[in-house]
Amino acid sequence: MATTAEETHDTGIAEVVADATLPIDASGAPFRPTPAGFAARVAVLAGLLILVLAVPQLVPAVYVNIVTKAAVYGLVALSLNVLLGYAGQVSLGHSAFFGVGAFGSGYALTKMHLPWGAAVLMAALTGAVAALVLGAIALRLRAVYFALVTISYGFVAQETLFNIRTLTGGGAGQPAPRPSLFHSDVRYAYLCIGILAIVMVFDWRLTSSRGGRAIEALRDDERVAASWGIDVTGYKILAFVISGIMAGIAGALFASIEQVATPADFGFALSLTFLLATVVGGAGNRWGVVQGGVLFAVLPTLIDRAHANFHFWPFTAISITLEPAVEALLLILTLIFFPGGIAQQQANLLSWLSFKRFRRPKEAGGPARGGMGARP
Repeated sequence: MATTAEETHDTGIAEVVADATLPIDASGAPFRPTPAGFAARVAVLAGLLILVLAVPQLVPAVYVNIVTKAAVYGLVALSLNVLLGYAGQVSLGHSAFFGVGAFGSGYALTKMHLPWGAAVLMAALTGAVAALVLGAIALRLRAVYFALVTISYGFVAQETLFNIRTLTGGGAGQPAPRPSLFHSDVRYAYLCIGILAIVMVFDWRLTSSRGGRAIEALRDDERVAASWGIDVTGYKILAFVISGIMAGIAGALFASIEQVATPADFGFALSLTFLLATVVGGAGNRWGVVQGGVLFAVLPTLIDRAHANFHFWPFTAISITLEPAVEALLLILTLIFFPGGIAQQQANLLSWLSFKRFRRPKEAGGPARGGMGARP
């Protein structure tokens, strides 16, 4: 039987993934850690898991919602990573997906009186529809033209859609109560962390699937991907829909942090924050972008506390009003010294934690994928 171009493509991608995930030693055999090395990796991973689960209990009560916000921002960064890191589409209107998810959830809870779980599904659906509309526009545009359209898309959502009083409550906002079982701040923080973990597993399975590999092929060269039999239009739309679903879920979680969603929370500046978090974290690497999202979620609090507690320069010169400048500085330093972001800085550690060698060979170009990154 003749082999189709798509089957040949899948086989080639599978071989590349196998080469990336099974480093070989000098004898040519796949690398396997020693029993001691395996135990050390398991112990460190268990310690990190315990630390993450302990954070909501360890931080002062006033900062628990910051932990929840960090989990939500990590989820948003994952959603943008599907577009930017995997499909190579630069979106500057991601706050629109995030916002429609928040307001969709709030509307379902307060106007339709749906259970919280159904409201989250509603948020995922509204996020998918918003992303589908933008994806349909993106089929005809590339590079800077697409970026300009995404900016316009975000402004349209901010100035019109988010100010329809019947949908969003206008300036007063749309109430978005938490589920009764997770009404306390600590319990809700654990709920958001758990959902983030589930989405990370989904993202891992996505990049291991045929569809995920096809989406990643779009980033390198759409014409080459088409020559391999990949449906460029279909997989680009798929990337937008998946990203919109994840952003919509994140919006629903965010709305219930303060239990109200207001239009002022979803301005264009938020899209820039999400983009910066993804790039600084390391576009293409799930662990990196999640850390980037967490960093940018807690950055305002870190700046405020540093300004209040350290009475010497440079902390006396930094205030919360300079947050955009600090974010821009982080981006510039990242692009100059570590183009792969946090993931590139942690490449050896992530490789070791994914049961590979501690030192990884340097990759030529592209986003950093060190260790437990874009591919498992």
